[in-house]
Amino acid sequence: MHMIENLLFDLRYAVRMLLRSPGFSLIAIATMALGVGATTAIYSVIDATLLQPLPYPNPTELVHVQDDLPGVGAQDVGMSVPEWKDLERSGIFQVVAIDGFASVNLTGGAKPERISFKSVTPNYFALLGVEAQLGRTFDPHDPTPGYNLEVVLSDGLWRREFAADPHILGKTLLLDNDPYRVVGVMPRGYRDMGSDSEERNTETWLAAGLSGLPFPPPQRSLRVHRRVTARLKPGLSIAAAQPQLDALVESLKTQFAVDYPAQVQWTVRLTPLSEAIVGNTRQTLVMLFGAVGLVLLISCVNVANLLLARASGRGREIAVRQALGAQSPRLIRQLLTESLLLFLLGGIAGFAILFSAKNLLLRLVPDSLPTLSDISVSWNVLAFAIAVSVVAGTIFGLAPAWLTSRTDLIETLKQDGRGSRGSKGRSRARQILVIGELALSLVLMVAAGLLLRSFWDLYNVEPGFNPDRVMSLQTWLPGPNDPSADKYRSATQEAPLVREILRRGRTLPGVEQVALGDTSALPLGHDSSSLNPMPLVHEGSPLTDTQAPRINGSTVSPEYFNLLGMSLLRGRLFNDQDVEGTPDVAVINQAAARTFWPNGDPVGKRVRLRTGNLGNRELLKNNSVWTTIIGVIADARTESLAGAVAPQLYRTVYQHASKDLTIYLRGQLDPRAITEQVREQVQAVDPEIPVFHPETLDDVLSTSLSVRRFSMEMVAFFAATALLLAALGIYGTISFVVSEQRREIAIRLALGAEREDILKMVLRRGLGLAAAGAAIGVSGALVVSHLMAGLLYGVSPNDLATFVGVTLALNTVALAASYVPALRAMRLDPNAVLHSE
Repeated sequence: MHMIENLLFDLRYAVRMLLRSPGFSLIAIATMALGVGATTAIYSVIDATLLQPLPYPNPTELVHVQDDLPGVGAQDVGMSVPEWKDLERSGIFQVVAIDGFASVNLTGGAKPERISFKSVTPNYFALLGVEAQLGRTFDPHDPTPGYNLEVVLSDGLWRREFAADPHILGKTLLLDNDPYRVVGVMPRGYRDMGSDSEERNTETWLAAGLSGLPFPPPQRSLRVHRRVTARLKPGLSIAAAQPQLDALVESLKTQFAVDYPAQVQWTVRLTPLSEAIVGNTRQTLVMLFGAVGLVLLISCVNVANLLLARASGRGREIAVRQALGAQSPRLIRQLLTESLLLFLLGGIAGFAILFSAKNLLLRLVPDSLPTLSDISVSWNVLAFAIAVSVVAGTIFGLAPAWLTSRTDLIETLKQDGRGSRGSKGRSRARQILVIGELALSLVLMVAAGLLLRSFWDLYNVEPGFNPDRVMSLQTWLPGPNDPSADKYRSATQEAPLVREILRRGRTLPGVEQVALGDTSALPLGHDSSSLNPMPLVHEGSPLTDTQAPRINGSTVSPEYFNLLGMSLLRGRLFNDQDVEGTPDVAVINQAAARTFWPNGDPVGKRVRLRTGNLGNRELLKNNSVWTTIIGVIADARTESLAGAVAPQLYRTVYQHASKDLTIYLRGQLDPRAITEQVREQVQAVDPEIPVFHPETLDDVLSTSLSVRRFSMEMVAFFAATALLLAALGIYGTISFVVSEQRREIAIRLALGAEREDILKMVLRRGLGLAAAGAAIGVSGALVVSHLMAGLLYGVSPNDLATFVGVTLALNTVALAASYVPALRAMRLDPNAVLHSE
């Protein structure tokens, strides 16, 4: 009880002291609000992306199962149906499920709709441990080899397309012209697992056994390029499960030696599902959290500086309390309570600002960030803000409280009437804190400078294609489960549609060129799930498809290369005579030529490629075909602006049908008008084909840089904030020094010192602090720059220009911050100062 009474007394006294100095209190609270608010904002992103467990029962049991072929340089190559069955029987897992994300046409309504769907094995929802809000999910033991013609809807699709009809169960939907019966609706707010927002907002789920039409007969060498997810047995960790899985793999390699030759080095890896979903964003977010942590640290240092400055003005108060018998521990506790209250109020203010600006935060965060939709300013974020404030208040309030409590009683009372000069300990502490601020600011400024230079280099990199005045629109051709019912089953059957779309596209206002390609051909606008890696076997090579290295393949119309400005280096491009029934031909990029024909000319060479793509729901041919390389084009950065150009192989749409088509238009186009015009023209040819997702290639290119831009903007903002705080810190410190030395300066002036000498003396003090901070900061910046080397492009972590430029900028700001108090010192009136003393 006595302790509570003391605490309440300390709090009341702290409130009175803060209200007595409202200017000081508001500045300190605002400074902390800035630091805690920024830190909490980034924490809310990290909390949703990295810290929150997946929204499924026992999420730590969920793992991503990845097949790798390191012997041929291939990772995550997908899993064959027999391998999936082997895993299910292994005794390591409770459930093993396969899922693949794609699109499907919803027809039968006023107009065709393109909706996202996941093709999943029937045990998918049992794996995740989720139930439908209406109806049911799939029977995990359903033996149907192909699609079981049942569909589960998302809550969003149910409300948008069917007005939340409670009698939706049992109704039939036409999906790619196949009738599916609605068996369930998922709960409102349910989001599927996925590495981007589109996949997490899946609208429909279809179940299939992957062993019947439209899928090919199961073969060990035929790997499905889809995600495999499993739930470990209860109590079994990944570390314990991996050796058991390795043993199973070795057993299968011995049992099926032909399918798993030694040179491909087939391995199967387990990683936490959460890690697989987060992907490469972890490094970016950790870097941002480190940057905002430095801002928080600088804010804390600034407030500590303010507390030390205020302590100088309270010297007499503390001395009187000591004279009346107050002990140092009691004074420290009181002063620490004041500091904690300041920091806590600053933290709450920062959280309030963040809460009111949360929509702005969501707009700043790029859509490509995983779990973007889960970002919220919730109670755990508030708890984080309060915890940060309390910890910071304790750490950075303790030193000022301790130094203030050590006031020299006799000396302080002697100085009454002559102005308090403050203690040397407090003065030294303030200078050390300012040096620390400057050092931390330089670290942040160097990081921002490197990211800015890196982003600028990346932004100006030559992509190898010309995005100027190019729009893309996507469409999807229906692919029914029975291939005989597919009117676009073969390239010959699809060719009239392709030619008519191209012909009609050329007639649209403002259109100069038109081309077509599949989704994987959209430069920088496709994800890894749309890629079609194929085994490439040279003619005369003894390698099988399993042993062969893989190459990404795309299907395009002959006009594609000219429209995008991809230049031909050797050989020829496709023409309208390259059709189904004539020898298969392909065009490769320079990277493919360097990789697979390092010492020769690939033009005229033949390779064996396995045709088809499960991602497009085609019926795979069981045979492989010989394809002649007819041309080599210049490298284009179609996968990533920052990464090395990947080997790429292109085939013509007139020889290889594709369900997912992208229409490319170049010209003076009105994006809104052209979308409707293209939709009208395409649906005039086939009214069941939707047209969706219009975007310019400039926007596609900009979106591909969104995460890097977000990182650069955030770090630049934090660096600017840190520089401002550091400038305020050095301004306050020099002002305090001038105030402390007013009598000394006045005496110097009275004895004949030049006012310019006083100006130089004060500026030297400021530049000395800046130089010390810069020296320490450069060492720290070197460490940080090497830690963030993976985020840089085209710039060295030791970039001299950045380090020199930032150091000069910091010293310039320090000089400017010191100039005002130096000017004030130079203009002191010696008579007035000495008379007042």
